[in-house]
Formats: sequence, structure tokens, C-alpha cells
Amino acid sequence: MPVNSPFNTASPQAAEIASLYWFVLGICIFLLVVVVGSLTFILIRYRGSRGHEASKRQENVLLEVAWTAIPLLMVGAIFGYTLHTMHLVYPPAGNRAPDIRIVAHQWFWEVHYPQLDVSTANEIHVPVGQDLLFMLNSADVIHDFWVPRLDRKIDVTPAYPVHLWMHVTKPGVYLGTCAEYCGAGHAYMRIRVVAQAPDEFAAWAAEQAKPHATPTTQDAIDGEKIFTSRTCANCHAVKGTSADGDVGPDLTHLGSRSTIASGAADNTPEKLSQWLKKPDSIKPGSHMPNLQLSDAEVRKLVAYLEG
Repeated sequence: MPVNSPFNTASPQAAEIASLYWFVLGICIFLLVVVVGSLTFILIRYRGSRGHEASKRQENVLLEVAWTAIPLLMVGAIFGYTLHTMHLVYPPAGNRAPDIRIVAHQWFWEVHYPQLDVSTANEIHVPVGQDLLFMLNSADVIHDFWVPRLDRKIDVTPAYPVHLWMHVTKPGVYLGTCAEYCGAGHAYMRIRVVAQAPDEFAAWAAEQAKPHATPTTQDAIDGEKIFTSRTCANCHAVKGTSADGDVGPDLTHLGSRSTIASGAADNTPEKLSQWLKKPDSIKPGSHMPNLQLSDAEVRKLVAYLEG
């Protein structure tokens, strides 16, 4: 089974959804077999009766009741199982505060951990074995949050927060995407859910809560000055500096992330340099502007951001 298949489940929510799928598929296959089998029987049994008048038959109440009741029972079973699955996958949030708050943008995911004072982007770290409540909203257009192995798809609409429960059972990296066409960069709006043992997650959160590391090399020191004095600081935030923009992702701990540009490229100095120099070469349609940086400025910014 493919690693990212929705049937290779890693959460109770995804397992319930997969069970509902197999249940409905089983009923559909049964109906297909009955209908095709009946047609095949009729075609073979009466293939020599062409040109003969069909014999008249009296009404059959039992047959009419059967072909009405059986489909009703099947639809009722599907309806009941669907309600059961919805109850298990989507219990009411009540007054519980969200563990993780996600804001969808064209085209990246802003991620906040309100109780931990942690902000990041695109890579969502979660502890294994815990019921987590997500609150999702959109900053611009309709998006759709979907991590196939972990949970259902859910539309994320501007000014209308929605909630999603998630309980990951296995450590690992789970890939997802925006499943609603949202503009030119839709295909590059990816999600990475990193499920960790509780102690590993706690260590990650403690590091993420710290301000940015103080630059130690001359290139990194110069890079911080470029970052805070240019347009970068108007769009991005770096904890511990004057940069507090909220248009683009928080970059406080960019160096700890596996990817950049919402998963469009691996986070390496070479790719980050390319991203800063010519964003559209990595992510066509991106809102990241080309600031016409010199090679020296790019090198210094990379030294700062990767640190």
C-alpha cells in the first residue's frame, strides 16, 4: 500500500473514515453484482424469445415490497454508519481552547501553539498519542486542509473558524496538501505533520519558544541588518528582533525546518539562495517578491536565516 495512502491510516479518525469507505464500497459491489447478474441471466435465459409477445403476469406484492425495502435498508445502513463515523471523527469541541491554531494563506500554512507561545509555518509538530484540537481559519480565500493518513478533508473559509480533532498513533512524517483550488500557487501549498514522542515534542517546543539565535559570523550579522532594514521585516517575524510582520511565515527558526516555500523545496543553503534570488523559479505565482538582491546580500541573508 502506498505510504501516503488514506487507507494506510495512522489515527483513529482516518481509520474510521477508511472503514466507512469499505462499508459503502461493499454495498455498491453487492448491488453491481445483483444488477449485472440479473441482466446477464435475463439475456441468456430469454435470448430465443425475440418476436414473441411477453406473457402477462399478475402483480407480485411481495416482489414490489422487496425491491422497495431492500434499497431503503441499504440507504439506511449507509446513513446510520455515516452518522456513527461523524460522531467519532468530529465530536463537539465544547469550550476547550485549541491546542494548535492554523491560518491558511496564499500559499502557506501559518501555525501557532497558543499554550506554548510557539509560532512556525508549514511543518506541524504534534505529540503522539494525544487528542489534539485544531482551529483553522483562512486569511484570504477558501482553502482545504487534508492530511490523508490522519484525518478528513476540511474546508477553511475566511472569517469562519472550523475545528478538527487529531490523534496520531505512530511517530513519523505525514504529508498533506491544500485540497481546494485556491490560486496560482495551489499545487505548492503542502503540509508536513511531524509526529513525535511526547518528550521529543516537548524538546522541540522548548527550542521553538526561544528567540532567534544571536548571529556569530560576520555574514550572519550583516544578514540580520539586511533582514531588519529591508522589506523582509515588513512581511516576516523573527522573535527577538524588530521584525514582526505577519504577511509571510514566521522565520524565527527557519533553519530547523526540512523544507522552504511551503514544501516546494528542501531547506538547503543552495535552495534558500535560489528562493531569495528568484522566488518564481521555485514556486511560480508566489507572493514572495523578487527584491533584486545582489549575490553578496543573498549569501549574508542565507547565513542569517539558516542560523
